[in-house]
Order: sequence, then structure tokens, then C-alpha cells
Amino acid sequence: MNNRKNNPLKPNYPDEKEMSGCAISGIMSEAGNCFSGREIIDSIANMHERSNGLGGGFAAYGIYPERSEHYALHLMCADEQARKAAARVLERRCVVHDDEPIPIRPMDSITDRPLLHRFFVDVTEKEMEKNYELDEEDVMVQIVMEINTEVEDAYVFSSGKNMGIFKGVGYPEDIGRFYRLDEYDAHIWTAHGRFPTNTTGWWGGAHPFGLLDWSVVHNGEISSYGINRRYLENFDYHCTLRTDTEVVCYLFDLLLRKHGLPAEVACQAMAPPFWSEIERMPERKQKLARAVRQVYGGALLNGPFSVVVGHSNGIIAFNDRMKLRPMTAARKGDMLYVASEEAAIRVVCPAPDELWYAKGGVPIVGKLKGKEHGEQRQKSTATEKEMAH
Repeated sequence: MNNRKNNPLKPNYPDEKEMSGCAISGIMSEAGNCFSGREIIDSIANMHERSNGLGGGFAAYGIYPERSEHYALHLMCADEQARKAAARVLERRCVVHDDEPIPIRPMDSITDRPLLHRFFVDVTEKEMEKNYELDEEDVMVQIVMEINTEVEDAYVFSSGKNMGIFKGVGYPEDIGRFYRLDEYDAHIWTAHGRFPTNTTGWWGGAHPFGLLDWSVVHNGEISSYGINRRYLENFDYHCTLRTDTEVVCYLFDLLLRKHGLPAEVACQAMAPPFWSEIERMPERKQKLARAVRQVYGGALLNGPFSVVVGHSNGIIAFNDRMKLRPMTAARKGDMLYVASEEAAIRVVCPAPDELWYAKGGVPIVGKLKGKEHGEQRQKSTATEKEMAH
């Protein structure tokens, strides 16, 4: 380890634990229409008091239409030395089409920032031949994990196609202006305002957490983090960002992309019914619920949480089974809104067509018309109806 001073990627941990509020918000056009980041900034700013300035962030989908075929890797690095080390990994395993600093708007409230850089890449044919048993997304996951575990003071915090994560230490509305998100248009936006619980606020620990096109914002605490992390290590996922929410992102990639589960079943694995509830289910539903709990015990998320997950073709939002964290949802035409508080929806959609409060463990699923995540997933209509009850 080196002795670099004023390193934003080496947080100082506090002596006392602070309990949290945290705010989450998501907005999407199911018709795929792009809209400015100003709306999501206004929504999350409405919940300012749920944050304490130690973390904010956004995920945006559809922002790189001219480079939509390339992986957009967003990196935070302590300095130029770390950036060059990460670039060497990418140049060895990828074709780098372009790279540039991530545009920012300097602000007095955003200090001690790392070097923020983005690369647009494709996996080389040589890498694919060497890893012939894997698909391209698996190889990209390998590359992200290599940088995050082996390159000192450099982290890939966004790695999807035609999407990007923008996060840091500060209030979320300041982070949004810092990254100039009012200049971006996207068809899906998610946002987070952080009030850390068990870990301090630092740039890598801000939400969203991302892998490929998955992004996760979370309010609450994953007390099963240790078990979830060890479970994921069996599948070559490595948690490096010292925040419990990271496991949720990797679990979605594992259960939906790699195992091909429907969103409803994946959410049931992470927030399953109690055994006493399963025993009262009809035989068919009981059989499915028992199988999910037995096969995916390591994926169970314990503790209070509400989560909004973004991916290229939609949003998935859900609570823990006891609903210990709030979540509100609304629709207006083709627009879907989810947020910690109703006020955060009404500030951007004053008169929704429909407004409701999420049920514990039952996901709210928004999809772009005619699309779903992962072509390999073949959903059973009967199963989807069963999972909704």
C-alpha cells in the first residue's frame, strides 16, 4: 500500500454509528421516450432531509445513443497513476474506442473528488477465444472484477451499454448538478440520497451500485451481507466497495442474467415469504416457494430495505417482506414513478393517474414496451400471476 495523502478513495471511518434515513427515486418512460435529468434531480431534492451530504448518485439509461454498442466504463481513480494502471488492463483485454474525462461542473460543495474518467470499449476477439466457455457479458464482469480487486485506488463504478452511473460524496441534488445531468436525456433515471449507517461516506460507497447494465439504489440495511458476499464469491463476484448494497446488484446479475429467473421469482428469492406463510399456500405455490427458498438460501436478504433496480429495459422495485422501509409508486400515462415518499413523486407529477404503496416482498416491475431484460429468459405467465399474490 502507498502513502498517498488526501485520497478520496481511502475513507476515514467514524467512531460512532449514525442511523439513517436515505432516499431513493426512479422515473421511467415505458414507451422509451427520453427526458431530461432535471426531473429526477427535482424528485430526489424533495427528500433532502433524508440525506446528510455523505453520498448521492444517479443512474441514467439511453444517454449514449451514438456509442450504444460499446460498454461505457466509468472509473474513479485516486490519481493519474491509478488511471493509467486501469487503462492498461482495458487495453490488454479490450478494444478501446474512446476515453475522456467525465464532464463535470465544479462546485464548492463537492470537494476531495477523485479523478473521474470514462472508456468506451469492446471485448477483443482474442479474449473471447481465450474464454470460449463464457459469453461477452461474463468476460466484461471478469474485467470489472480484475480492476476493482487488483488495480490499487481505481474502481469501475459503471459498466453497461448506453447507460451510466454518476455518484459521489455530497447531497444528491449537488451531485446531479456536479455531473451536469441536466444536459443528459434518458428513458430511465434512478437516484439516491445517502445517510450512511454502518459505513462512512466515500465516493465508491455512494449509490447506485452497478454491474453491466444493472444499477441498484437502496434504503435500509442488509444485515445478511456476510452470507450474501460469501455466496456470491462462489460465482466469482467480489465485493470491493465496502457497502452492503453491493451484494444486491450482483445478486440481480446472477439470478436474472445468468440463471434466467423472472424478476418476480428473483425478488422472491431475496425477500421470501415466511415458512409459516408458505405452509398455508396452495400446493402449487407452496412447491415453488419451498424450492426457491431451498435453492437460493444464500441469496436471501435479511434486514430492512427498499430497493430500486434499473436495467436497460426497465425498473424493478421491492421491499423486505415486513416492509420496514417505505416505497410509493405511481403512473401517469406511460410514465412509472417509484420513490421513498409520495411528495417526491408529486413534485414532478402533481396529478398521477394511479398512486399506491408497495406491498412487502411484492415487486413493482416496469418494462419498456416490447422488451424485457435478457433474451434467454422465458417467463411463465402462470408463474408471474402466482408471484403477484
